[in-house]
Amino acid sequence: MTHSINPLRSGLIAGLATAGALAAFAFPAFAQEATEAATEAAAAAPEYASASETAFIFNTLLFLMGGFLVMWMAAGFAMLEAGLVRSKNVSMQCLKNIALYSIAGLMFWVIGYSLMYTNVNGGYFGTPMPYSWPEAGAANEGDYSVASDWFFQMVFCATTASIVSGTLAERIKIWPFLIFTAILTGILYPITGSWQWGAGWLSEAGFSDFAGSTLVHSVGGWAALAGAIILGARKGKYGADGKVHPIPGSSMALATLGTFILWLGWFGFNGASQLALGSNGDASDISRIFANTNLAACGGVIAAMILTQVMYKKIDVTMALNGALAGLVSITAEPLMPSPLTAIIIGAIGGVIVVFAVPMLDKFKIDDVVGAIPVHLLAGIWGTLIVPFSNPDTSYGTQILGIVSIGVFTFVVSAVIWMILKSTVGIRASEEQEMMGMDMAEVGVEAYPEFTKV
Repeated sequence: MTHSINPLRSGLIAGLATAGALAAFAFPAFAQEATEAATEAAAAAPEYASASETAFIFNTLLFLMGGFLVMWMAAGFAMLEAGLVRSKNVSMQCLKNIALYSIAGLMFWVIGYSLMYTNVNGGYFGTPMPYSWPEAGAANEGDYSVASDWFFQMVFCATTASIVSGTLAERIKIWPFLIFTAILTGILYPITGSWQWGAGWLSEAGFSDFAGSTLVHSVGGWAALAGAIILGARKGKYGADGKVHPIPGSSMALATLGTFILWLGWFGFNGASQLALGSNGDASDISRIFANTNLAACGGVIAAMILTQVMYKKIDVTMALNGALAGLVSITAEPLMPSPLTAIIIGAIGGVIVVFAVPMLDKFKIDDVVGAIPVHLLAGIWGTLIVPFSNPDTSYGTQILGIVSIGVFTFVVSAVIWMILKSTVGIRASEEQEMMGMDMAEVGVEAYPEFTKV
């Protein structure tokens, strides 16, 4: 086995040897003692790590660091939603977000990971079974720790469910939502994920989605759209004459904090999707991904600000926040290949999509409380579709195939599940519960007990 040179160890040994020589020259009585000390230090030094072991360590570290950054996005979604709902529903959104993350963690272990990655072999799904990793102290085979990969993939799964939470806020009952979350994270997301990331049929067809503009964000968006249509709008959102009555959120400060947390987490989302940090090239590519991800978000913010100023004569802060998220979603399908200018344009178009899509949904009386459908579904479609512009190894035909197939499957199956839940346990809070707020109706703990806005 060939070992790499460790400069620190070499310097230490050289220093001890030099010290021994100086001691022999200046203090002959200590010459033998100093020489023996240098020899013992050299003998006690640990064996060098091989190049493959070093790569294994850095790849595993990438998954763990990327994973906890994406996990931190759960806090971002919670704060964003808490800020964009009314005060009487803040506790409910906090509860839903910690619950959905926990359910996703369990379901992705019970069935999801294996369904997504085990024995897919060009097919449509893997083996539905609990996943396991080597025992404590056992060496892993391959390029990274198995458990680190499971953790990294699990937090992506939880992100999908967070998208649904915001859209259906303020009128959905907690337990039907959590039942849907279990099915989404344990079955629906893993199946569509297996088509591409699990080396399924879409992967063989040439479809490309680097970090999940479609596989994560659009899947959550399609599930949210189906739920919003079947659940219906909040009471008072749309008048009998078709007029839209805006319902302001409780705290733009919380919504802004949530956006910045999500922005930070996205560096783990996109950067760690490189899946390797064991070489100079990998480290350079991850740095490029970070830069492009940041530029796209900036482009989304500025585009949304300029457009709302032109259209409404004032800048809408919620549009600016969602412009950042739309820019991030847009670049997620291919954050590595675009030039800096291209990344900015891709993100800016995502911001434009949000500004136009929010009123479009209102025309169809689709009530999306936080704007998740424009941000995650529509910007996700845009980001996936534009991949061939910067990546010559893909084609528009295969990208459209992936977008349509994943969209149809997720929307139809989600709609069926929502309809079953509606006809059995019911999914909508009563008019009285909606009026008093879901905090009092189902949580029992008000976020702001001193005052509650209607």
